[in-house]
Amino acid sequence: MRWTDFERAQPRLAELGRLRLIAPGVVLVATVRRDGSPRLAAVEPLLLDGALWLGMMWQSTKARDLLRDPRILVHSVVTSREGTEGEYKVRGTARPETDPGTYQRYADTVAEELGWRPAPGRMHLFEVDVGDVTFVVYDNATGDQHVAMWPPPREFIRRGTTPTSVGEPEPAAEFLVTG
Repeated sequence: MRWTDFERAQPRLAELGRLRLIAPGVVLVATVRRDGSPRLAAVEPLLLDGALWLGMMWQSTKARDLLRDPRILVHSVVTSREGTEGEYKVRGTARPETDPGTYQRYADTVAEELGWRPAPGRMHLFEVDVGDVTFVVYDNATGDQHVAMWPPPREFIRRGTTPTSVGEPEPAAEFLVTG
């Protein structure tokens, strides 16, 4: 599904995605190597025309991974060991873009918003088809773990029981639209 479809279905969770994935200007992307092992790389995300886009260097290993196997995990950058900003994850597939007009809009938008100009035709551009989204945030004072997942909508808190463990899920309702 396109990012705009996700936004319509889960506006609060999508807004967290804008804050945690898009606003920092970089995400971590996991792809599948030829031998089946994971590859992790940094990429600049962009929301454009209702879609989540990832531009990659021409013939980069991560781009070649996606051309061979489109499965992808897009993960927010974690900037502290406390985890209080939360972890935002989008699982899905990456579709390579071929339309010259879309490449040009992407390049123009990157130049305007990010301050550098990609070279259409000398890069790879992928639209992320959103499969599922997970947001996990920790409360350091209590040790609680708050989890929101979609689809289907599931949200719960697991209370901290020790510094390294949490209890059974308890219902919560902060980030998701249900019903």
